[in-house]
Amino acid sequence: MGRTTKGLWLKRLLLLVIFLTIGGVSYWLLADDKTPTEEILFAPVTKTSLENSIVATGTLEPKHYVEVGAQVSGQVEKIHVEEGEQVVAGDLLVEIDATVFETQLQQAEAALESKKAQLNQLRAELELAELRANRNKKLYEQQAVSEDTLFDSATNVKVLQSRIATSIAQIKADEAGVEGDRARLGYAKIYAPISGTIATIQIRVGQTLNANQNAPVLLKISDLSAMTLRAEVSEADVNSLYKQMPIYFSTLGSRDHYWHSSVRQILPTPKVVNDVVLYQALMDIENQDGRLMDSMTTQVFFVVEKAEDTLVVPLSAVRETPKGAMVRLKTADGIERAKVTTGVRNRTQIEITSGLTEGQEVVIGQKSNKVRGEGNGQPRMPGGRRGGF
Repeated sequence: MGRTTKGLWLKRLLLLVIFLTIGGVSYWLLADDKTPTEEILFAPVTKTSLENSIVATGTLEPKHYVEVGAQVSGQVEKIHVEEGEQVVAGDLLVEIDATVFETQLQQAEAALESKKAQLNQLRAELELAELRANRNKKLYEQQAVSEDTLFDSATNVKVLQSRIATSIAQIKADEAGVEGDRARLGYAKIYAPISGTIATIQIRVGQTLNANQNAPVLLKISDLSAMTLRAEVSEADVNSLYKQMPIYFSTLGSRDHYWHSSVRQILPTPKVVNDVVLYQALMDIENQDGRLMDSMTTQVFFVVEKAEDTLVVPLSAVRETPKGAMVRLKTADGIERAKVTTGVRNRTQIEITSGLTEGQEVVIGQKSNKVRGEGNGQPRMPGGRRGGF
């Protein structure tokens, strides 16, 4: 068989496939259903709400929290709070033994007072030196003292002025040191930087803290009045998310209760877990009733589309054809095909915006009937077709 013959057979085969395809579609559109009605499964057209959403898991955390550390070393003397206790910004939390800091402050204050006394002495000496210099100047004009005496008295005034300036500078430095020692003494008492709940306490009375290299964490305060939901979304779904996208979620302990919010932020850097790329979306939730707690696991629903009080049928009832979406409708005369317009859909249901009315029944499949030649008892649809069409 030559190339020309082979090409002719291929063209014929292609034409045959096209004709069979067109014939199948035409048969589906035009053929009458001969299957008895009692063998067909119907579903009513109902009016309800329909939603298309992306489902993810997430974890709750406080929106505002702070880990309170120690800026000085020493032994923990008192802890004034307990875990779970409510505190207000400015409340005393922890006291560290301040004996060493008090001693340092007293020594610095004493040294400062000593230098201030020396400054007063220098100022008195300067006053006396200026009087002597003025007197020697008058005496020199009367040729009662030598020029060397006049020069010595003037030089003594300049020396005392320089010593006073040096003393003033040293006093300023010592005052700064005293303020530093006073602040260090204040660090021995730890106060609450924000209002909230004592989430954890990581120290015990009598424990020695070492703040020379880093600030040891004493406790954590969490403001539970506002929570942040951190949800992990797969890379296949993340492009469908956007800021202010509506969401709702439930917790493991309250599966029947839903909290509502919107997307605040989508973090650009993903987490890779077992070769699965997950992006994090952040949502903020008010928690005035205190039902939401730190580290709670949640199931999150990102609402892509939603229709309220609309006509809905099972997804299996609708078939997309070259002439548009079609359904098989139960009528008094049998089963008829009807063209419909669809809207929101999810994995099981689809919205019907036109073409049907509430209460009508549509074909969704056929009752299982094991017939010779039909493998595994799969549903056989009117006209010998499976799967509903």
